[in-house]
Amino acid sequence: MKTGFYPRLAWTGIRKNKRIYLPYLAACIVMVLIFYIICFLSEDQTVQEINGGATMQMMLSLGTGVMGFFALLFLFYTNSFLMKRRKKEFGLYHILGMGKKNVAAVLVWESLLVSLIALTAGLASGILFSKLGELVMVNMLEEVGDFSFSVEPKAVLVTLCLFLAIFFLILLSGVWQVYRSDPIELLHSESAGEKPPKGNWLAALLGIGLLGGAYWIAVTIQEPVSVMIWFFVAVAMVIGATYLLFCSGSVVLCRILQAKKTYYYKTSHFISVSSMRYRMKRNGAGLASICILSTMVLVMMSATSCLFLGSEESMRARYPRDVVLDTYSAEEQKIQQVHQTVDTVLKDYGEEKEDVLSYRILDLTGLFAENQVILDPEEYRKFTYSGYDDVRQIMMIPVEDYNEIMGEEEVLEPDEVLVYNTKSEFRYDYEQLNLQGPGTWKIKKQVKAFVNNGVDSMQIIPTTYLFVSDFGVLEQIYEQFPYRDESFEPKFHDYYGFDLTCEEESQAEIAQTIYDSITDLQIGDSSFPTVEVESAAKERMDFYAMYAGMFLLGIILGVVFLMGTVLIMYYKQVTEGYEDQGRFAILLRVGMTKEQIKKSIRSQVLTVFFLPLAAAEIHTGFAFPIMHKILLLFGLTNLKLLLAIMAGTFLLFAAFYVIMYLVTSGAYYRIVSKGKEEA
Repeated sequence: MKTGFYPRLAWTGIRKNKRIYLPYLAACIVMVLIFYIICFLSEDQTVQEINGGATMQMMLSLGTGVMGFFALLFLFYTNSFLMKRRKKEFGLYHILGMGKKNVAAVLVWESLLVSLIALTAGLASGILFSKLGELVMVNMLEEVGDFSFSVEPKAVLVTLCLFLAIFFLILLSGVWQVYRSDPIELLHSESAGEKPPKGNWLAALLGIGLLGGAYWIAVTIQEPVSVMIWFFVAVAMVIGATYLLFCSGSVVLCRILQAKKTYYYKTSHFISVSSMRYRMKRNGAGLASICILSTMVLVMMSATSCLFLGSEESMRARYPRDVVLDTYSAEEQKIQQVHQTVDTVLKDYGEEKEDVLSYRILDLTGLFAENQVILDPEEYRKFTYSGYDDVRQIMMIPVEDYNEIMGEEEVLEPDEVLVYNTKSEFRYDYEQLNLQGPGTWKIKKQVKAFVNNGVDSMQIIPTTYLFVSDFGVLEQIYEQFPYRDESFEPKFHDYYGFDLTCEEESQAEIAQTIYDSITDLQIGDSSFPTVEVESAAKERMDFYAMYAGMFLLGIILGVVFLMGTVLIMYYKQVTEGYEDQGRFAILLRVGMTKEQIKKSIRSQVLTVFFLPLAAAEIHTGFAFPIMHKILLLFGLTNLKLLLAIMAGTFLLFAAFYVIMYLVTSGAYYRIVSKGKEEA
């Protein structure tokens, strides 16, 4: 064959199949573009140098792996639609005398052309829009950026390597399909259709069981640690159940509808139900993919938007006062030295502290087993009781400190305690509390609230506050504590926080001066305790950067998943349109009117399209309780904000989904109408 024959044939194949190739090329270009931008922003020096930039880059770097993995799966999946349509053409090449090696050569050239176009256009667009992405990040962190243009060589190299590998694997898959098929099979592959999958009832029941189990986990789970463990299990169960129900359960539903004669033997229902039953194995997989991607968009956008918009609330949960000092000591003299140092620094700056929050704590960790708290490290590590759900941080505080902070007048006997729990629905329903080793106390009552000290907000495990009669009880517990282990030994510390009226820059400077002054005390006295100094102003930028990074990553991945949803919809409509073209032409010949066929098409398309949206809404609704508990771990307690954002996200997505339906169903109607005209 002449030189250039295969490239010309490959280009002709792409050009004449532009209806299915152009969306695939567009998807490849956008994938390359977005992946490069994520890589660029995670390595960009300008972003790294601004306050909070390094934290934001850390969040984005996590997205490169997710994006790369999704690009691999998504491009393989969309390419399968393309190969389905091209197999008939490859079979025709065989009939005309071309061997499998010749067809493989055409595939190689097609892959080279697609790769060249996608990588060139994708990288060029990515480099062009990378500056816009940088300015967006800088603006989110309320910093001032410059307009200098740059290219990140590492991002270019990583993008090239990843997508060349993906295109190579797609090529191998296509060549393998050609080599393992005979010419007649390829020629008739498009009209082969799908047989109803076997074992539908069993698969459908399994899907119902998995989905019910996942929903039960989401609704009933209470403990934050369990939420983190079981969340991914529930997600896997929902994905598996969705595919089983859409692939097999939908066939079962079609059979049930066929058995119901009053429904089935109507013109519009007869055509749509019969058609859906015999193609639901592949059709169901596409619908399930649309449902899963839609759910991912809804959950991801809702969660990250809620975190970003509620970041001030979360930041204040972590840093309830402008400046906080934690002194790890029970010595009153050392604690007073710390407080005096604070007063001296504030006097030098001419500032007064406000909303002072001060109390003493004995901090330890225990495993709750009925009315006993296991403190022995050996038993604790074995988790011989109910496991992670009952592990709690225990903060013991004198009741006088509780009364002063909460404005109460509680009086306790030496053998009595008050109880308060955070982050869970846990309720201690026993009359006594036995701390393994130190002793037993009567539960006078469970209080409903206590101030947040920030320590609880940054830990996954919940906290149980025990308010005792006086500080002497804490000293007694510490002295009698029988288990001395570096990881589990109880610690005394004095919590001391306050607000300031000055600007945040001054607050950060004051906190740093306090820290330096305390460091001088520690240098002069080797026995001086450890003191942690935290400034909300100093930590604010990194805190916002983390949530802004999560929000930006959520938007990027949400757009990618949304694009995946659109493309799967489009290809499903196009491939089904070509398959139905001949069928509806035959129905015209046997007497059905165009209006009856159009009504049948509308019934089928509406059912197929909006079933995934309805399922995604149900999935998201059941995901709400588990989402709420995960957000509690980030210090976000605003339930109304989460509800409002989830509702708004769904309404926006539903509106966009309707637009996608109108656009992609138009392609289906045009293809089917062409077949009817030819008939």
